[in-house]
Amino acid sequence: MAKKATGKVARFKIQRRLGTELPGLGKPGALARKPYPPGENGNKRRKYSDYALRLEEKQKIRLHYGVREKQLRRFIRDAKKGIGADWTRKLINRMEKRLDNVVFRLGFASSIRAARQLISHGHVLVNDKRLDISSAVLNSGDKISLKEKAYEAQIFLQAKQSPRLDVPDYLKKDEDAGKDVGQVVGEPSLEHVPFSFDAGLFTEYYAARKV
Repeated sequence: MAKKATGKVARFKIQRRLGTELPGLGKPGALARKPYPPGENGNKRRKYSDYALRLEEKQKIRLHYGVREKQLRRFIRDAKKGIGADWTRKLINRMEKRLDNVVFRLGFASSIRAARQLISHGHVLVNDKRLDISSAVLNSGDKISLKEKAYEAQIFLQAKQSPRLDVPDYLKKDEDAGKDVGQVVGEPSLEHVPFSFDAGLFTEYYAARKV
């Protein structure tokens, strides 16, 4: 029996299966050498049903942001409350403003998983106060920094040496006394999703399901 893929191999296979690099997983280059799904039939042309196309868009969001299906459905229920803005836009706004994603997008960690490690160990400060809840949703004007020793941690130094993404325009990163400090300065939307994403297919997937 084949062993279940773990760690780096699993993250590569996930991205190859979806045909999309998901920056939140870290480990860039999943599609560089093998731009087709894993498995013995991976390099053969695949036929996609409408359901499969919608499912893949859902999987991209869930896997990139590192949330379980139950969590994602709860976030969708919250995004559907009220009237006005399209719920998919509201959902992405929330996902992008989560503390773990903001720490990642500021380049303080090379993946969302690594960002959560910084947060859970108490190394992340929001408005100069420790915040160890990865799912906390930040507000415009919030300042994000690290504890002094975290600027010397391997997680931070590796991310700083090899940035995974450019800092998006809803965030700002400056130096304060030689240390990187970020701030939320705008509202993220669908265009800030850092990979190819069809919001229409994603919306259709959940339109046919009770959340």
